[in-house]
Amino acid sequence: MENGGTLHATYMLGTVNPSYLIGRARGIDVKHEGSGNAGASNAVILMGKSVGVVCGLFDIFKAYVAYKFCCMLFPMLEYAGIVAGTGCVLGHIFPVWMRFRGGKGLACLGGTILAHDWRFFCLLLAAEIALVLIVSYICVVAITASVIFPVAYAIGGGHIAGIVALSVVAVVMLIKHRENLLRIRQGREVRISYLWNKEAEEE
Repeated sequence: MENGGTLHATYMLGTVNPSYLIGRARGIDVKHEGSGNAGASNAVILMGKSVGVVCGLFDIFKAYVAYKFCCMLFPMLEYAGIVAGTGCVLGHIFPVWMRFRGGKGLACLGGTILAHDWRFFCLLLAAEIALVLIVSYICVVAITASVIFPVAYAIGGGHIAGIVALSVVAVVMLIKHRENLLRIRQGREVRISYLWNKEAEEE
């Protein structure tokens, strides 16, 4: 990016964490309760589906805005939006205000994909919904999407700067989901059925 200040701004936008802020307003620390993740999924666990949806939509929107805003500022740089979107994702995962303990980046990555190509977003969303219904674990969406999008972007002739940025985000998101994979192995990971059968899942 030609303007480091703009990239810094997209990172700072990513640090605005609705699940943490709403949780604090309700006397809940999402970093130490529930799954310990400052994201929409933990907001669902601790504060209900409606709050989780609001948090998820906000996180999608902030990455979408970061992408589109930087495309407008730097129309000559084909990778501007991708780098801005990934900056927002990293801000969400490593927010300076929260001692670098944020969410896991799925919604922000979704916002970046949506801003890049809404048709690919819809196809990927449909595929991920089908995958979740088969395996029952929501975390597989982040794990697979973080890998699929960089590969698709590269195959589609994406700029090397965008490929590198997306690859960094993919590695970070995979590392952040190691605990989810461990919980799946131990049979302790929350399943999609939590959304309609909370008591059974908690047992």
